[in-house]
Parts: sequence; C-alpha cells; structure tokens
Amino acid sequence: MSLVLAVLISFIVTAVCMPALIRYFRAKHEGQMIREEGPTWHEKKSGTPTMGGLMFILAIIVATLVSGAITGLLTPASMILLFILIVYGLLGMWDDSIKLFRRQNEGLKAWQKLLGQIVGAVVFFLVYLHENLPLSLVLPGLPDLNLGYVYVVFIVFWLVGFSNAVNLTDGLDGLVAGLGSISFAAYAIVAWHQKQLDVAMFCIAVVGGLLAFLIYNHKPAKIFMGDMGSLALGGALATVSILLHHELSLIWIGLIFVIETLSVMLQVLSFKLTGKRIFLMSPIHHHFEMKGWSEWRIDLTFWAVGLITALTGIWAMW
Repeated sequence: MSLVLAVLISFIVTAVCMPALIRYFRAKHEGQMIREEGPTWHEKKSGTPTMGGLMFILAIIVATLVSGAITGLLTPASMILLFILIVYGLLGMWDDSIKLFRRQNEGLKAWQKLLGQIVGAVVFFLVYLHENLPLSLVLPGLPDLNLGYVYVVFIVFWLVGFSNAVNLTDGLDGLVAGLGSISFAAYAIVAWHQKQLDVAMFCIAVVGGLLAFLIYNHKPAKIFMGDMGSLALGGALATVSILLHHELSLIWIGLIFVIETLSVMLQVLSFKLTGKRIFLMSPIHHHFEMKGWSEWRIDLTFWAVGLITALTGIWAMW
C-alpha cells in the first residue's frame, strides 16, 4: 500500500502542479542560459524555464511523508533520504538562482558547491553511525571490506561523485528523467526484496515524480530540472545504494552516469597532456549529437542501456 500511495501522490502532484510552475517562470522571464561552447543548435533552448526539480522534489517529500505516516514507514532511513534530497536540492537551487540572476551559465564556485555536498554527506554519516549500520563495503565474490570510521570518506566520495555525475548527464531533454526513473525503480525492487519498505517507498516516490516530470521535459522540453533536480537525484541515488548495502552496484546500475563522467575526465586529461580531444565534445551525449544523432535517438539508446544494466544489476544482487 505504501508503494502505491507514494507513486500516485508523487506523480499526481508533479503532473498537476508543473504547468503552474512553468507559467510562473515564463511570466518572470526566468529561463536557462545555454553554454556558448555547447552545440549551436541548443541556442534555441535558451530561455526555457529551469528549476523544474523544485516541483518533483516537493512531490517526493509530500508523497514520502504522507504515505509513510499512513503506513508507519517514517523511519530514520526515509528521513535521511529526504534530508539529502532537500540539502542537495537547495544547493542546486542556489546554483540555479545565481545563474538566473546574473543571466549567465556560471553559478556557485566549485569550492562552494563541494563544501555543501560534503556537509550533507557528513550529516548522513552521523545518522548512519547512530543507526549502527555496517561500516563495510560489499565486494562481489569477496569478503566484505570493513572500513571502520574511514567509511565516512567513502560516503563523501560517493555522494559528491554521483550528484555531480547526474548533474553532468543532464544535458539533453528527458535524458536524466528517464535514466533516474530506471535507476530508482531498480533500487525500489531491491529494497522491496530486502524488506526495506521505507527505502522502497522513497524510491518509488522518486519514480512517480520523474515520470510525471518527463511529460514536460521530453523533447522539446517545456522545462528543465536544473542543478536543483540533478544534484538532488544524484545525492539521493548514492544514499539509497548505501542504505541497501549494495554501494558498488551503483557503478553498474548507474553506468550511464559513470560513463558520462569518465568522458569528461578523459577529455580534460587528454587535452592537458596531448593538446588533443578524444571526443568531439563532452560529456559523451554531446559527442553523439556532434556525430549527427538526434536527441531522441540518444535518449532512447541511453535509456535502453540503462534498463539493461538495471535489470542485470538486480539479477546479480539476487
């Protein structure tokens, strides 16, 4: 019942309220600034409302609190997931707001964003300690690696890394909304199998919100999720993998996010060392755009890969 309530509430709130948010941003003339170094055909997207993540984050919060209160699943796990969603979302909102205010594509300084991400991760670790959860990593085919208090370093790396990875991936209409729906649905299944219904409830609430958001975010997008949405989703996704004690599974289930990040790292490293670029443009979804792929083709291909890695990831954990 909690899962059905969560997905319905999140989907309905997002689907019903998103048009009003779009109208508000259009009335205020608050739209996305497109990078000058990006594909030239993206310039027509300039002015499209952003910070759509605000609505699905609110919907996820409402869905989790209402369904959790009704079914008794408001646990420390569900609350810390909401905390990370909110903190990383507010960090992204601050970043988006600076871009809109200054009418440019540069927001927070890198150190400011990193500091906020680290603070959120450390608070999560303190709650993790309070709940006496295992301070070890599950290594496929090997004994668990006990890290002790050094586990906080892993948590910080995981949350910072994946929040930024999802943020980098959010460059095409609908791409992250689709990939996020697949990844969180996969972890909802894992959580349900482990009888961690509080985590499953949160995950399915995210799926409901993202599917409703996709109605307005698919090409041609009427609104973007902004850093507010992408940072919140990445941080929450990393947190879910930790709470389910299948941390490293995220490398496979979230493989597209990993590849997108690696493409940027390799591009920068290659250019610094050799003066040459590996890809026509990074992140890698832009490379395929430069090769002549349409946004829909890239979306569908990346979603298909994400679905395959999600299904095989679930199978491997069982």
